[in-house]
Amino acid sequence: MRRLLALLAALPLLACADAAAAVLRFHFDPATPAEGATVVSSETLYSAAHGHGFLPAAAPGGPRSFIVDLPEGNYDVTLRFGAADRATDTTVKAETRRLLLEAVRTAPGEFVTRTVTVNLRTPAIPGAPGPVVLKERERGALHWDDKLSLEFNGPAPAVVSLEIRRNDSALTVFLAGDSTVTDQPGEPWAAWGQMLPRFFGPGVAVANHAESGLSLASFRGSRRLDKILSALRPGDYVFIQFGHNDQKEKGEGVGAFTSYAQSLRDYVAAIRARDGRPVLVTSMYRRRFDERGLFDTLGDFPPAVRAVARETGAPLIDLHAMSATLFSALGPERSKLAFVHFPAGAYGSDKAVKDDTHFSPYGAYELARCIVEGIRASVPELAARLAPELTPYDPARPGDPAAFSVPASPPAEAARIPDGDGR
Repeated sequence: MRRLLALLAALPLLACADAAAAVLRFHFDPATPAEGATVVSSETLYSAAHGHGFLPAAAPGGPRSFIVDLPEGNYDVTLRFGAADRATDTTVKAETRRLLLEAVRTAPGEFVTRTVTVNLRTPAIPGAPGPVVLKERERGALHWDDKLSLEFNGPAPAVVSLEIRRNDSALTVFLAGDSTVTDQPGEPWAAWGQMLPRFFGPGVAVANHAESGLSLASFRGSRRLDKILSALRPGDYVFIQFGHNDQKEKGEGVGAFTSYAQSLRDYVAAIRARDGRPVLVTSMYRRRFDERGLFDTLGDFPPAVRAVARETGAPLIDLHAMSATLFSALGPERSKLAFVHFPAGAYGSDKAVKDDTHFSPYGAYELARCIVEGIRASVPELAARLAPELTPYDPARPGDPAAFSVPASPPAEAARIPDGDGR
């Protein structure tokens, strides 16, 4: 644990509103305490009375999560990494496994500082008849509470100091989608939305409102679009990706070019009415191969998204086309590594899992890289806010699965397939 965090010091947390206005500074080296800091042992567990503290470690010496009570909003989080006597390698995630910083490495005696912006939210909707209608699986989720959760992970993590500052002028990228986009709670499932924050520079917060099993209609019916609209500021973006669950909806007038397309138009109009910027995203392929190669199961839904994008002038990210290139390049066998395949006994499951709809962290990361390329091609104003160190990505030449090294988060619960099955 000493390699993870030594000690933590914080400005006192008073009322929630005071915490929002304050700059909270945390210092991890007991030998050199920061001026005005309160030293808190890394063994101190979170309590409501203190308003901060660690979650219990899942395993001795493993990754730890630090919690701070904070109200809804966007926050700049500045971290200083390094150690005087050893090399370090730290990965930082926030809330429900959102990847923020990947493999921040320092040599012995070297120290570096990184700033990221994190979105916090609660189910409450100002002026609405009720809050967001959460699913049972979401109750208690870290991305719906009034706390900032930071996970420090990696082979040799070392965080020297931490500063939290509210940023009401940050640009927010809202995500509306299903299980292929959401912040998946437990390994080995992941989705592209929880990998996306890693690819933006400071001052941009990703607010992932996607949830498993939802269609355009059920997302709106559970007040999730209302929640986004309540927080949307002029110039913010809303990425919209549905289709997998919309396929299952039946009834008169229900279909890709009818009800689904009209719902997309309604979303675009509602977002623009708040001076927001809608971005339409086609759904990715499922993993389906036959003797001729990868084949599609989404029917008219991707073409319907493309048609609405042309009609409304909304930017389009064609993840459907890019995922076809990506999964075909991996091929029938290696593409299993991008999806969730594991034997009985792994991840707390008594059955083998072969899930060809949902993604492993590697697959989610590669799809997020596709989204980034779509931003570069179709949303140039937002592309200017991407992390400056990013190199171009070609889905025809995906990253080597064997070289993927984002460390797994501690177990959240026994493995289970997310809501919304595949076809």
